[in-house]
Amino acid sequence: LMNAAVAQDVEPARITQHCDSVSLCFSKGLGAPAGAVLAGHREFVAEAWRVRKLLGGGMRQAGVLAAAARLGLEHAEATLRRDHDNARHFAEGIQELNSPLCSVNLATVETNIVMVSIKGGWASPAELCEHLRAVSEEELAETGQAVSVLLFPWSAHTVRAVWHRDVSARDTELAKNKLEFVARKCQE
Repeated sequence: LMNAAVAQDVEPARITQHCDSVSLCFSKGLGAPAGAVLAGHREFVAEAWRVRKLLGGGMRQAGVLAAAARLGLEHAEATLRRDHDNARHFAEGIQELNSPLCSVNLATVETNIVMVSIKGGWASPAELCEHLRAVSEEELAETGQAVSVLLFPWSAHTVRAVWHRDVSARDTELAKNKLEFVARKCQE
């Protein structure tokens, strides 16, 4: 919700105005260690509260977590915009590679998520993800850096890359360089 609101430059309420209920996680992009909020009609929230208690959910003295969530919300726009910029930079780097092995549709990169299309040359997205995660002696000798990049094999021909507050512009540049290295090695 927050990534969509920042990308569209609208208040989250505008996106959710026709929803019966909304859940917002304070971890992940907002950076709180834990926590979420649920909003909806009074009866819905009361039933959710009852079921949560029935299943043993609940925390005592959760003020510290609430403070982290509040801080995350106060800085959400700047933090998420930085994540979006980093994702866009990574996607542009893939496009600049002009590799026959992978590509990105830049028009679809609106938030912190980049879907990378995998073409011929890779046995599977899982294989690409493994190459990006692993650090070889050859990579260390050639680049002088040990970089491990974690992407997710999303489908038969796609991997998914997601940015969050702990991935810096420098990390993004390293990930881009690692993908370039792996693609080049695959073509040799």
